[in-house]
Amino acid sequence: MEKELLSECQRNDRKAQRKVYEKMAGRLYSVCKRYLKSDEDIEEVLADTFYKIFTKIGQLQNPDTFEVWAKKIAVNECLQKLRSDKALFISLEENMIHFSEGTTDHISFEKDILNLLNFLPEGCRAIFNLFAIEGYPHKEIAAMLSISEGTSKSQLNFARKKLQELLVNQNI
Repeated sequence: MEKELLSECQRNDRKAQRKVYEKMAGRLYSVCKRYLKSDEDIEEVLADTFYKIFTKIGQLQNPDTFEVWAKKIAVNECLQKLRSDKALFISLEENMIHFSEGTTDHISFEKDILNLLNFLPEGCRAIFNLFAIEGYPHKEIAAMLSISEGTSKSQLNFARKKLQELLVNQNI
């Protein structure tokens, strides 16, 4: 991200904020989509994310890390939404995952995986994203979600097994 553009955002320049929004909205939407199912929830969290970005941008120490910083805000906002919905961890029953027949359209592997993540319970999906995609260790995930490390590990294990099943069943 351009340093001058970020400096203008720190001065509450609406045009600069709009440019930052246009550059980052797609990427941050994708981050939110990995954690949340509902488009309504994603849009709400995305709005909260940009609000926090623009109100806290003065705290950004190094403009070169802006994108990583913004992504971290999006992840934290998603986790906050999941916690507030109180549906983060649910039973790990086998019958929870139902999927329809795969389409004959061949879309990118990344989109296929993203679609398969939607079949996981929210807690498993959040932990899978934090561990496998964001790179957080179980100790940090446990602290972020107020759970034990064991719960983090078991939810990740469940997510991996279900994703493997889904990949085999969907022939991806």
